[in-house]
Amino acid sequence: MTEKTCVPTLEHKFCQFDASLDVTDTAEISGYASLFGRGDQGGDVVLKGAYTHSLQRLGAQGRSVKMLWQHDPAQPIGVWGDVREDSRGLHVKGRILTDVARGRDAMALVRAGAIDGLSIGYRTVKARKDAKGQRLLAELELWEVSLVTFPMLPEARVGAKSGNAGDAALAIALAEMFRDAGRTLAEERAGDHP
Repeated sequence: MTEKTCVPTLEHKFCQFDASLDVTDTAEISGYASLFGRGDQGGDVVLKGAYTHSLQRLGAQGRSVKMLWQHDPAQPIGVWGDVREDSRGLHVKGRILTDVARGRDAMALVRAGAIDGLSIGYRTVKARKDAKGQRLLAELELWEVSLVTFPMLPEARVGAKSGNAGDAALAIALAEMFRDAGRTLAEERAGDHP
C-alpha cells in the first residue's frame, strides 16, 4: 500500500496596478493586488474579508507576504512593508530592492510601463460557486504578491506620479492589450478542456 502525500496547490490571481499606483524615485510602489467583488477572466471573485485570517496569522508569526518577480520563489525583488485589506481590496505598499539585479530590471520596467501588473500567490481555504458558475473566494491563504506581465483583472489601471499624459495613454493601451491577451488565453484554455 502506498502513502499519498497531499501538497497544497498554490494558485495565482492577477490584478493590474490600480490608478492609485504610486511609483517614487526611491523604488517605492503601492497599489491594489486584488479587488473585492470583481470577476476576473478565470471566473473567480474575491470576497471582502478573504485575506483577514491569513494576514492575522502572518502577523502573529512575525512573517510577511513576499514580493516576487513573476511568481518565481527564487527571485525575490523587494519587500512589502504594508499589506492590508480595505473596503476596496488588498492594498500593498512596498519597496523594490534596486541593489538586486532583478530589482533594478523590475523597477526600470515598471517606470517604463512595460510591467503594470500585480498577481497574488495563494491557497484557497474557503470557496463556493454562485448561480452564474463563478467561484466566490471567501478565505485565502496569501503567500506572495508578484510583479507580473499579464494580469487577469482588467478593470484596474496603471498610474504613476510622472504627470506625463503620454505615459498614461501608453499605460491604458498596454492594459487593454493585456486584457485582450488574457481573454484569448482563457478562451483557448476553455477550448482545450471541455
